[in-house]
Amino acid sequence: MVDQEREWKPGVPRWVQVYEILKEQIESGELAPGDQVPSVLRLQQMYGIATATGQKVHRALRQDGLIRTEPGMGSFVVDRAG
Repeated sequence: MVDQEREWKPGVPRWVQVYEILKEQIESGELAPGDQVPSVLRLQQMYGIATATGQKVHRALRQDGLIRTEPGMGSFVVDRAG
């Protein structure tokens, strides 16, 4: 899924908008527990964002307990049930 044609909301940082997209995918089950989330590089390709922006998205998802990162493996959706 490449979404570079996305209409960005004015006044809302892009990292927040990409974070909200991924958060919604996790909460809706589109990205299920254990699923790998797009890497920073993949986010750059999908949304036309900078590396630092993608890193900020991943950092916020980790801080909110939505993903975990395994060095050398990638980032995965956390099972938050029970």
